[in-house]
Amino acid sequence: MNRRKFLMNGTLASGAMLLHTSDFAMEQTQRLTILHTNDVHSRLDPFPNDGTQNAGKGGVAARAKLIQKIRSVVEHVLLLDAGDIFQGTPYFNIFKGEPEMRAMQMMGYDAGIMGNHDFDAGMENFAKQLVSHGKFPIVMCNYGFERTPMENLYVPYKIFTKGKLKIGITGVGIEMQGLVPENLFGQTIYQDPIPAASRIASELKKNGCDMVICISHLGDRYGDNKVSDEVLAKESENIDLIIGGHTHRFFEQPREYTNKAGKKVVVNQVGWGGIQLGRLDYEFSRGGAKNLEKNQAISVEKNIVE
Repeated sequence: MNRRKFLMNGTLASGAMLLHTSDFAMEQTQRLTILHTNDVHSRLDPFPNDGTQNAGKGGVAARAKLIQKIRSVVEHVLLLDAGDIFQGTPYFNIFKGEPEMRAMQMMGYDAGIMGNHDFDAGMENFAKQLVSHGKFPIVMCNYGFERTPMENLYVPYKIFTKGKLKIGITGVGIEMQGLVPENLFGQTIYQDPIPAASRIASELKKNGCDMVICISHLGDRYGDNKVSDEVLAKESENIDLIIGGHTHRFFEQPREYTNKAGKKVVVNQVGWGGIQLGRLDYEFSRGGAKNLEKNQAISVEKNIVE
């Protein structure tokens, strides 16, 4: 073989090896985008253009276009809501949650939880609107709904398959005593969310989940010992991400805590009223390592999707 042929064959072989290595690396990397909302409070229309801080922001039409745009370029997406879907505009007073549920179904929400205001027209109403117009799973592990209208309409967790990834999702709700009239939550049994979520998260990890997400309506943190997302993050062992609500906080960046196992837990929340759409982009590497590559609190406005 002459020198030219030798060099050419060597170059081709090296190129093939690099291509194979690149393909191998790509096969070992998985990406997942998590989109989330909380405390939308029946805000179906944008805020009025009245010169105030939130003028023109929000609205389900702009949010739907934004979600559609992201899904058109991202392969694996989960869309989650952290409760208080209802209450806050005349839409709820008149239609009792039907348009809110229809909008969420149209946008393709993968899972959600119940916030305290989702009981405002009674459990029978929430169950009716969910069955008739919502149909996405309600994941709650610390509410016992036996002998209530929600008895067969919730699950303690749900596992989603995205590519080669298994993503386990559970949810926790706030203590309703003193916050929700007893006649509205009926025989719902509240359980301490920390042991409840920890037990489910452990089961999900044993079931081979690459990531465990807890959707929470506890509130991000308080000045006393009240249970919160911060407390849950620190006291847990197998939860990777907490999507929060209830306290209407606009996080500039997701918060990070260290759990009892010495591992990182990310907590995020995007205010209220559908003003922002949270976006978290994760990369999963060979061996189970996951990295939050990018995070955004996207302002939901008509002009950003046109």
